Amino acid sequence: MSKTSKLARYPSLEGKNVFITGGGTGIGAAIVTAFAEQGAQVAFVDVAEHESRLLADQLTSTLATKVWWRTCDVRDVVALQAATEDAARALGDFSVLVNNVARDDRHTLESVTPEYWDERMAVNQRPAFFAIQALVPGMKRLGAGSIINLGSTGWQTKGSGYPCYAVAKSSVNGLTRGLADTLGADRIRINTVSPGWVMTERQIKMWLNAEGEADIQRNQCLPDKLQPSDVARMVLFLASDDGAMCTAQEFKVDAGWN
Repeated sequence: MSKTSKLARYPSLEGKNVFITGGGTGIGAAIVTAFAEQGAQVAFVDVAEHESRLLADQLTSTLATKVWWRTCDVRDVVALQAATEDAARALGDFSVLVNNVARDDRHTLESVTPEYWDERMAVNQRPAFFAIQALVPGMKRLGAGSIINLGSTGWQTKGSGYPCYAVAKSSVNGLTRGLADTLGADRIRINTVSPGWVMTERQIKMWLNAEGEADIQRNQCLPDKLQPSDVARMVLFLASDDGAMCTAQEFKVDAGWN
């Protein structure tokens, strides 16, 4: 029996419509896959056209499910809004929104210009707000919903080398807490999932060296490396009816680093 076959299944997710930003690669692809395996109807956007197409084709062939996707640069709010509208026309209103898209590009304090600042916020901060704004009316029509915002533990552990990213990701908790009461009146839950250092292909290629390996062993309580699927499992729980009374909270998946 495989490890995956032993993991929880959430009947309440079957047939639910789920929208995911940045779903073509990394943690986002794991989240897309996890929801599809639960029998949800998944829509996602990503700037990576080739990887997104491969993922959608793979899930369609292995799970006999249709995955809606579109190439979309979330820095373009109008394009993101259009994607949510088209996805809703194709699938119906969305019960679940996962704000996953982000890029932890390295930069120094001294190098940041106003233009670079705005571009970083346009990737790492702004899309979550406008995706929520776009999809909440549909959740209200459905009578309930779940929004999961992907945060980060990097700024909480005083990670350096990405001050703009740290600002954007720290604001995720403010977005979650600031909207929880307003959305809760319509039974829409909103939570943050903050991953630790997850071994995506990008992270391994760009940042995992001998020093990084030592950091993992020194700082994590658990010895195993975090995988994208570990984050996806927490997202599934919060999206499901099993998490029905969880809102306004931050859930960390970091192997005990923070």
